[in-house]
Amino acid sequence: QVQLVESGGGLVQAGGSLRLSCAASRSSFSTYGMGWFRQAPGKEREFVAAISRNDGTTTYAESVKGRFTITRDNAKNTVYLQMNNLKPEDTAVYYCAAALTGLTTYKYDYWGQGTQVTVSS
Repeated sequence: QVQLVESGGGLVQAGGSLRLSCAASRSSFSTYGMGWFRQAPGKEREFVAAISRNDGTTTYAESVKGRFTITRDNAKNTVYLQMNNLKPEDTAVYYCAAALTGLTTYKYDYWGQGTQVTVSS
């Protein structure tokens, strides 16, 4: 079992930036693939970005490619999502998740509670 706690959400104007953090409770953090998802009001949760356990391989949703960057620091048990050039359509609750299977866009085993990101136009 691993607990995940997101932070860094908030209100930002369009074109601005935010960095989300997700701290994991376990020292075995490096054995999990990590991902970020988001859910806007009235919509289904969608994949945003993922990163592999150790070699830094990443994958992104087309809608955020070139604007968002996922990174991880295994020494700090933390994964980050740097979000630049934010758009109103990026407004959502953002969740981090941990995958026992490593790098994946859909098969996640543990989830955080979410952090709100609101982008004003």
